[in-house]
Amino acid sequence: MIELRNEKIAVPIVLLAGILWSFGPLVVRYMNDPHLVPWQYIFGRGLTIFIILNLYLYFEEGINFYKNYKKIGKSGIIGGIGLGIAMISFIYSITNTTAAITLLCLAAMPFFTALLAFLFLKEKISLNVWISISIATIGIIIMALGNTEKSSLVGFIFGITSSIGFSIFSVTLRWRKETPKFTTVAVAGLFCFVFAAIIILIKNQTFFSSSYNGTMFSLHGTLVCFGLILYSIGSKAIPAAELTLLSLTEVIGGIFWVWLPLFGINEIPSTNTIIGGFFLFISLVYYSLIMRWNKRYIALN
Repeated sequence: MIELRNEKIAVPIVLLAGILWSFGPLVVRYMNDPHLVPWQYIFGRGLTIFIILNLYLYFEEGINFYKNYKKIGKSGIIGGIGLGIAMISFIYSITNTTAAITLLCLAAMPFFTALLAFLFLKEKISLNVWISISIATIGIIIMALGNTEKSSLVGFIFGITSSIGFSIFSVTLRWRKETPKFTTVAVAGLFCFVFAAIIILIKNQTFFSSSYNGTMFSLHGTLVCFGLILYSIGSKAIPAAELTLLSLTEVIGGIFWVWLPLFGINEIPSTNTIIGGFFLFISLVYYSLIMRWNKRYIALN
């Protein structure tokens, strides 16, 4: 793993990671009828993530990189499955509601993580964190009230499920910090393409969509992998406060790209989404300021 301790260099690296992730929703919108081939998407994306991360580990650690799989333990398996569920829920969310709703649901991850850590790891939650969680909850409720259509509500529920899945992954990293993080993500990719393969076989479907869609599936998986690698390199030199704020580039950028007329999607967020998103943004800023005072560092190395 590249050791980076200079914050001035780390900040643009983490920003770039968020920008790479932010193109994910745009890639999904460019797919041909992604709601008709969700399992082919999950299969292709999962396989891409699994291959790229193992190649990265090979070049970083040599032929013995596979020994990391012996170290993942129960926490790595649970974390990988949680992350896999998050990846599966993502496609069902974004194909049933707006990209803004899906991304803002993902923005609530820090608060779901805090709650799960409180329940399962007995980590204390300060009054200030409870306040930020309450503000975020108000934002989520406002967004939910604006999703009265059946399909949109389903997308919102899957968005929350995806956020909780990512939070489970984060909590397992805290549970056993020596668990190899990249290997856990590779396990998530493995879970996705194996689970998708089983569903495809049961439904007697083809494993691959059109060549165009297949390219989009792999492109999305590649964006996730390279973003994760950049994020992990930069995160060691950045306090959690700044890291939380920098990660907003994924949410803000994702909403912006699908709205920008240049890309031809023109997806305009609803009033409830904008108001709810504003509450989420305020809660994240407040949460980040709290973390800054605590001077805690996090990393995905």
